[in-house]
Amino acid sequence: MRKLFFIIVTAIGMMQIPMQSINAQNMKKEEVPQNISAFPVGKANTGFEQYFTGRSWLAPLTGNKDLNVPMSNVTFEPGCRNNWHSHTGGQLLIAVGGVGYYQERGKAARRLLPGDVVEIAPDIEHWHGAAPDSWFSHLAIGCNPQTNQNTWLERVDDQQYAEATKGNVAIGLQATDPELDDIFSNFTKEVQEYGALDIKTRLMVTLASNIASQAQAEYRITLESALNEGIAPIEIKEILYQSVAYAGMAKVRNFIGITNDILLARGVRLPLEEQSVVSSETRFNKGLELQKSIFGERIEQMHKNAPDNQKHIQRYLSANCFGDYQTRSGLNVKTRELITFSILVSLGGCESQVKSHIQGNANVGNNKDTLLAVVTQLLPFIGYPRTLNAIACLNEVIPENNKDIDASRKITIKIYPGLDKRFLMLYICSPGKYETNDY
Repeated sequence: MRKLFFIIVTAIGMMQIPMQSINAQNMKKEEVPQNISAFPVGKANTGFEQYFTGRSWLAPLTGNKDLNVPMSNVTFEPGCRNNWHSHTGGQLLIAVGGVGYYQERGKAARRLLPGDVVEIAPDIEHWHGAAPDSWFSHLAIGCNPQTNQNTWLERVDDQQYAEATKGNVAIGLQATDPELDDIFSNFTKEVQEYGALDIKTRLMVTLASNIASQAQAEYRITLESALNEGIAPIEIKEILYQSVAYAGMAKVRNFIGITNDILLARGVRLPLEEQSVVSSETRFNKGLELQKSIFGERIEQMHKNAPDNQKHIQRYLSANCFGDYQTRSGLNVKTRELITFSILVSLGGCESQVKSHIQGNANVGNNKDTLLAVVTQLLPFIGYPRTLNAIACLNEVIPENNKDIDASRKITIKIYPGLDKRFLMLYICSPGKYETNDY
């Protein structure tokens, strides 16, 4: 007896997600990020604008002169910097948001990230401001305020600024381990030649994999690329939120912080628009409905057959994993199944769940070729053991000789001698199980 399987593809249209501008340099003039840091942005810095190239904002934070600690939050738009200047009493800078630069006369510029502290000695000529592609905020604290005076000097011209910020990236492998960097970079380019995944899908599944693998450095690099390729902040956030259900909050929280820092540095307002479509009353039913649309009626059997002391886990799966997370807008079902597959493959030790979601992917229209392309894309990041385990699962669920088959949607057909095989097409649109018998 031989079995013939035929795909029944569920067509799920791509959601039209509003693509908000994420390039800080292209933001409208009025779109000043109000929450780039925990401190207020304040008002346009008109009192000192003659000493700045570009726009800046000033928010005084202290007012008690008896304390002798004048402190303000200064915010710079991308590319904005102040003139060369000095302070007779010195100054302290504390970076609190975005990416910036500080440079003393005759020295290399220093890249500033939130938490960095700059101690500026009296009479040292210097400048500070934002990176070319990022908003920047720092606290400015005047030292020795009774006698401290500013001396403003010439502008930092475009050539000086470009030279100071030309290395606007953190020092990476190329500087310390160039051979390893070349091997890895060349291999990642090689795997991208396999399959027909578009660049957006490649980046999204890699982000999901980086989260599961706890690869913070790689996640930063991938996230910057994703944003540059036009992947919307909402899509990024939905990958993060969905990851919580599979990797756990303990593994995801740090990546939320990394993401927020990068989005704020690009001028994205947080929080983003809400994407939830369920309430406390509807989360279970809507989650269960989504589960069954992907995996079929066997979900009902899972609920029914679970031991009494374990039924709560099945309820959690429906209400929380699917209801709270996967019913959300921002990503379509096909993409969410690819994200789940990428997370499970990258976690390792989840072969049972990997197999289930291979079938789930097939049921929503992600065929074997697509899943194999995803696994190949992830190979440089997760290594060969997990890659080979994923392929073994893939071959078990979708055998190579039936790689375009949705094995869950089959009907039984008995082929008798003399039956015109054209009549088989009459059955393909019906759910169930296909089976042939040769007599």
